[in-house]
Amino acid sequence: MDSIIKKLSRIWFRLTHFYLSDADKLRGERVVRGKEQFNKLNQADFVIVSFGKSGRTWLRMMISRVYQLTYGITHKHLLGFDNLHRKNNNIPTIFFTHDNYLKDYTGNSDNKSDYADKKVILLVRHPADVAVSQYFQWRHRMKPNKKAINDYPLQGEDVTLDEFVMKHPAGLTKVIDFLNVWAAEKDVVGDLLIVRYEDLKQSPETILHGIMDFLDSPTDKKTIKEAVEFSSFDNMKKMESSNTFRLSGGRMMPGDKNNPDSFKVRKGEVGGYRQYFSIEQTYLIDEHIERRLSPVYGYKSQNQSQPVQ
Repeated sequence: MDSIIKKLSRIWFRLTHFYLSDADKLRGERVVRGKEQFNKLNQADFVIVSFGKSGRTWLRMMISRVYQLTYGITHKHLLGFDNLHRKNNNIPTIFFTHDNYLKDYTGNSDNKSDYADKKVILLVRHPADVAVSQYFQWRHRMKPNKKAINDYPLQGEDVTLDEFVMKHPAGLTKVIDFLNVWAAEKDVVGDLLIVRYEDLKQSPETILHGIMDFLDSPTDKKTIKEAVEFSSFDNMKKMESSNTFRLSGGRMMPGDKNNPDSFKVRKGEVGGYRQYFSIEQTYLIDEHIERRLSPVYGYKSQNQSQPVQ
């Protein structure tokens, strides 16, 4: 129902503002979406923030499974804001956001004061892995309007992976800028827990246990273990292929079942960006991150790549 209301409000905006220029229509739609985020933020018990393709679906799956096991809810319902809370009020209302549009409504574009009284989990991932995954998201899953409204290459544009990651404003630079603002504003947030995707991959049960404690939903080791096993990469891929989560909208459906790069669950590797670039390109990417990214996240270069002499 929530997704239907959102779609109708956006359609209504386009129909009633047909006279605006294309640029003003995009700005206006960002404000509409920002208001939606503002309302959810104010209603939420907790917030989970991440840049797109940082592992949010995997984390959502694990948290959902803990609540499903604890309160006897079918596995076909993924946690989405208040849907599980409406099934059992012991489950908190959790707002998942990529923090895309809130600033367009509140005007707080260079700070995180909107989150000043909130308990927030910030899920982060190595910027190069994020940028590469965003490229495949743009090519195979992103809708034309989303490309336009978020300043990605437009529908039909021919952009290579290297061009997207290193040169386009939607690539590596955008990921780093996003992370840097959160790093600079981390003390402004009411209560902030930073979770690195890489740590979650290495010690999923330990990190998930800490996350559930942060969500004021402590649970036992058995439930945590079952939630991690259920949310394995292979099982998530299998469930996406079979449209198991069709009740949760299109977020867990492949763009094309015959194209593995169109799946929401694509690879999920740590450091997988290196396989797509030459040694020299990888060196430039690592150097760029080393130079520009806040040290708060601990993504220091391992100097595994060297420039060609």
